[in-house]
Amino acid sequence: MNEKKILVLCTGNSCRSQIAEGYLKHFAGDRAMIYSAGVETHGVNPRAIATMAEDGIDISTHTSNHVSEYVGVDFDFVITVCDHAKERCPVFPTKAIQLHENFPDPAKATGRPEEVMDEFRRVRDIIRAYARAFVEQHL
Repeated sequence: MNEKKILVLCTGNSCRSQIAEGYLKHFAGDRAMIYSAGVETHGVNPRAIATMAEDGIDISTHTSNHVSEYVGVDFDFVITVCDHAKERCPVFPTKAIQLHENFPDPAKATGRPEEVMDEFRRVRDIIRAYARAFVEQHL
């Protein structure tokens, strides 16, 4: 089987790209190698880890990586998950199909702690549906 290489790119590689990496790994299984990176690195957001754990997916060992770490990887797909990353995305010398989806940033949520977690859950569910559809369509 020809394993696809997929890069999920976000601004800080802390929330949306980490959630997407978790779900893509979950849905793709051994059909793809999933990477995530940011145009900056902010560390993995503890609320992203918590909200994914609620759905049975462990991203607690994920690391926040800078996109420059993957310059030599020949990706099949590059998925930008926020407009800022799309604007600042380096041009990869690759055959990669580039896809873009501007997911809301749950890290910008305000309010009581439970309201912030509700926003993380809402965004998580949007990204889960996107990841499932991506795997069904492309893998």
